[in-house]
Amino acid sequence: MNLYTSDLHFGHSNVINFDHRPFLDREEMDRILIKLWNSRVQSDDTVYILGDFCFRCDKPADWYLRQLKGHKILIQGNHDQAVMENPAALKLLEGVEKMMHVKDGEHNICLCHFPIAEWNGFYKGSWHIYGHIHNKKNETYDFMKTRERALNAGCMINNFTPASMNELKRNNEIFKEEELKAAE
Repeated sequence: MNLYTSDLHFGHSNVINFDHRPFLDREEMDRILIKLWNSRVQSDDTVYILGDFCFRCDKPADWYLRQLKGHKILIQGNHDQAVMENPAALKLLEGVEKMMHVKDGEHNICLCHFPIAEWNGFYKGSWHIYGHIHNKKNETYDFMKTRERALNAGCMINNFTPASMNELKRNNEIFKEEELKAAE
């Protein structure tokens, strides 16, 4: 099965406040993220990490990767230096790309850390899975929610767990509905 996640920010204390994550500290966040990942991912699953795997962490990137089940492919984000500069971490990944096109069942998908306005196959029904904006509801979010086949893989809107295509669809819809309820 293909699964998707983004912006895990393992080891990054400041992301807890930035995203309003429900963790006391980075140690708890790291422990729970690893537990949730391994409770969801099977050894033969492929997990596309859409950037920002770990950042400002005390532990090396390979320490985290060694603990996570599945085949891992990194779609490079703007905060992936800890992975990119760690040869042991790179060996634990099945690949590293800046952008990637995959097929998941009937869906053609363009994977990129950054949300983009139009992607390969945009006019032919392809999907775009992205990260970078976390759970922010800013002008980029306002634009991306108008894109019918664009899905945010941010871990914070996907229950801090790698998600399937159908789960991404559902979780993104719930995220939009919560915004509408809050506006009422």
